Amino acid sequence: MPSAAEVEEYLRALRRCERCPRMFKPVVVGRAVPSPVLLVGQAPGDKEPKLGRPFAWTAGKTLFKWFNQALGWSEDEVRDRFYFAAVCRCFPGKKPEGGDRVPAPDEIEACAEWLRREVALLRPRLVLPVGKLAITQFVGERPLAETIGQQFSIEYAGHALDCIPLPHPSGASPWHRMEPGKTMLQNALRRVAEHPAIPLAAQLPPSQDRLL
Repeated sequence: MPSAAEVEEYLRALRRCERCPRMFKPVVVGRAVPSPVLLVGQAPGDKEPKLGRPFAWTAGKTLFKWFNQALGWSEDEVRDRFYFAAVCRCFPGKKPEGGDRVPAPDEIEACAEWLRREVALLRPRLVLPVGKLAITQFVGERPLAETIGQQFSIEYAGHALDCIPLPHPSGASPWHRMEPGKTMLQNALRRVAEHPAIPLAAQLPPSQDRLL
């Protein structure tokens, strides 16, 4: 396991990233947590850059409610115990017709290099991809009904790890609020709670940076 100082040194480099000119800065990162659990979101919305942390708005409230129900952890405890990453770390901007722009393939690949570096640094035992875009990076493109509630043994960037996909907690998507998605989500959260990486994450000391 790396030290928190080593993770912070990595995050300093990530914050300086200028690879994607169509993306809006700043780069959004989480706390410098040397965690065995890697949570991978899709991309920040327009609120996250202003608030300075991933999952800072309504989707985040739902996500942290899920973890509170499954693990008994507060939002601060989740942020202290999971390393927060994303498919893309900058806000992609809005589509002309409304809604957030989906990152382009070249932007996803540019940011994937950072994700590969994080896996090499942290050597996590468990990855939690949140939403279809994130899930695709780890288990390929397939329906949510074939991924949520399942645990996969995968290899990413030459590292073997377990993968438990989660649906996106967006209020715009009813999938996780109706059957069969509701039951599948509960199965996924049960698998998370039972995974051996969770007791290891629970032993991590509180982060020195509670602003994120």
